[in-house]
Amino acid sequence: QVQLVESGGGLVQAGGSLRLSCGASGRTFSSYHMGWFRQAPGKEREFVAAISRFATTTYYADSVKGRFTISRDNAKNTVYLQMNSLTPVDTAVYSCAAAPTLSSGNYYDGAYYQHWGQGTQVTVSS
Repeated sequence: QVQLVESGGGLVQAGGSLRLSCGASGRTFSSYHMGWFRQAPGKEREFVAAISRFATTTYYADSVKGRFTISRDNAKNTVYLQMNSLTPVDTAVYSCAAAPTLSSGNYYDGAYYQHWGQGTQVTVSS
């Protein structure tokens, strides 16, 4: 069992940056591929980024490619999401999730992620 806790959300002006963190409990963090998803009010949850267990592979949604960077520190049981050049469209609750298996065919599908955090609010003002 893995428990995930996000932090780092907040209010930022358009063009600004935020760094989200997701801390995991337990000693099996490196056994999981990690992902970030977001959900805006009235919209479905959408994939943002994912990273393989030892950070050899990363995936990004087209909407954030070049602006967001996912990384992880297995020694600290933490995954990060660096978000730059934020726009109001990025406003959402951001959640991290853990998946025991992941491939190029399913990294974007939340159904493959077993454990989820509660989320952290990111609000970008214009």
